[in-house]
Amino acid sequence: MVSWREARTTDDSALALLGEYFAALSAAFGGDGFRPSFPDPAEFVPPEGVFLVVESEDLAGEPADVGCGGIRSLGTSREGLRRFEVKHLFLQPHVRGMGFGRALLAELERRGRDLGAEELVLDTNSTLEAAGGLYRSAGFVPVPAYNDNPDATDWYAKRLS
Repeated sequence: MVSWREARTTDDSALALLGEYFAALSAAFGGDGFRPSFPDPAEFVPPEGVFLVVESEDLAGEPADVGCGGIRSLGTSREGLRRFEVKHLFLQPHVRGMGFGRALLAELERRGRDLGAEELVLDTNSTLEAAGGLYRSAGFVPVPAYNDNPDATDWYAKRLS
């Protein structure tokens, strides 16, 4: 079973999960030059955005926080669409492959619509193959870089109806 709750990015559980996320990214990128950037808490509260903590079970079957992700407003795109960015999508290894990532991404998309988003964008790194596959299968398409994130190699967008 999976559920989520809104959290401030400064909450203890959110900080712990973000720490795990940044450690995983650093390891995936070989540790050289990766610069973790903890999110500005003001960007992840309605109506500017939302941050979710994924609730499920730990390895012992006990209730636990097992992942996180958020969206934040980026204002208006060149095409005049209200744009939100997906950030910090992370699941602990023991719950990967269970559909939680897809469910979390769908929930962030739903909440984005509720906040007035007309487009979602995100960046990722090509070494994170599973993430790229998830985004493409969820309807995100490759786009030119919309930011200058030095750790990103791939940028995606999805128009919301």
